[in-house]
Amino acid sequence: MAELSIDRFVDLYAARTAGMSASEVRALFAVASRPDVVSLAGGMPNVQALPSEDVLAAVSNAMDEYGVTTLQYGGGQGHVALRQRLVGLMAEEGVGADPDDVVVTTGAQQALDLLGKIFIDPGDLIAVEAPAYVGALTAFGAYQPRYLQIDLDDDGMIVEQLEEALVQGARPKFVYTVPNFGNPAGVTMSATRRERLAALCRGASIPIIEDNPYGMLRFEGQSLSCLRAMAPDNVIYVGTVSKVFSPGVRVGWALAEQSVVQRLVLAKEAADLCSSSFNMLVTERYLSGERWRRNLETLIDAYRSGRDSMLEALAEHFPPESTWTRPAGGFFVWVTLPRWVDTQTMLAAAVERRVAYVPGTAFYPEGRGTNQMRLAFCFPTVDRIREGVGRSCPTKPSSTGHCTHEGRGAGRRTQPRARRLAPIRTPGATGACPARP
Repeated sequence: MAELSIDRFVDLYAARTAGMSASEVRALFAVASRPDVVSLAGGMPNVQALPSEDVLAAVSNAMDEYGVTTLQYGGGQGHVALRQRLVGLMAEEGVGADPDDVVVTTGAQQALDLLGKIFIDPGDLIAVEAPAYVGALTAFGAYQPRYLQIDLDDDGMIVEQLEEALVQGARPKFVYTVPNFGNPAGVTMSATRRERLAALCRGASIPIIEDNPYGMLRFEGQSLSCLRAMAPDNVIYVGTVSKVFSPGVRVGWALAEQSVVQRLVLAKEAADLCSSSFNMLVTERYLSGERWRRNLETLIDAYRSGRDSMLEALAEHFPPESTWTRPAGGFFVWVTLPRWVDTQTMLAAAVERRVAYVPGTAFYPEGRGTNQMRLAFCFPTVDRIREGVGRSCPTKPSSTGHCTHEGRGAGRRTQPRARRLAPIRTPGATGACPARP
């Protein structure tokens, strides 16, 4: 048994450490990794579908092509060969770029942290979606911002709320958005709202951070222009190879104007000198040729099947008052349950039934969303998804004091109509909490 320890340095830590806390998603991993638990919690790519021979070929090709460079330090901005390859990857989504404007980071998460470091002073206002990606809240929260929360509906960020806040005098340092199949809500910002957001922020000289990890994971419908393509001088684009290759290589990047690039490189060199040359050059080799496209098509088919199975299981098992999003791509479904449900409280009972999900409170700076939950369909098999959704069905206290499951009943396959994913907040509200709970 570990001995109780007293932190002798408690009075010496920097004030900003008060804004650092463990992610609820990460805290669930220990439970979710148990083989008897169906994990609908983590957004883990389906790497078991990646052919091992393709990965081994990329490693071998990197060693043959780059030799000892693969094992050596690299520059803080990242190897130019990889940056050129990433430019090609962005071109697939209509984003024009120059390799000199790309900074390779240790995953997209480091890009978010570095952006927080160079933009946020304690007390600064930043605009985020509500609900927002928990990793971004964690990264930004360390720098002690205030939050202007902009609600989502089925067409993405409600840009009118941001516009009203600006009219009332709010001036966020930047606007952060995940416009394609966003984490956690799974919704996609409409073309009209993209145009309005790009024009609004350009006119107000407020930069946009466009986080696009899922853009190439579309199941249906037409692709929409990235915000970066609409306003290249005012949008900082963040990408990752985690969804098109592997999260294990920890390769992400930021595309920005040169003034921002220079500061990002300085901040990165202070953090880790450089990303792994081995990982960067293996990634560059994997993205050469056509194998990555073939493998991506296989992954998209698997994720589409997982999405369909989850939506069917939700319609079968969840209470009729429930609503959920219907993502056209990505990893996640966002569920809003009846008001009598507290997803944080019922998580312990769900784990006892051997299923894990992420409560909605993790995705709001001040911890609202008690009757909401994020479900991930990217990793389990379709049978396990159905099983997990059935196990995660909320329970309602009965008149006898016991809990009963209330499902929709077999055969009812209703889908929710478009609606806001969270209560509308007063325009200009900032959320008093300076960091994620």
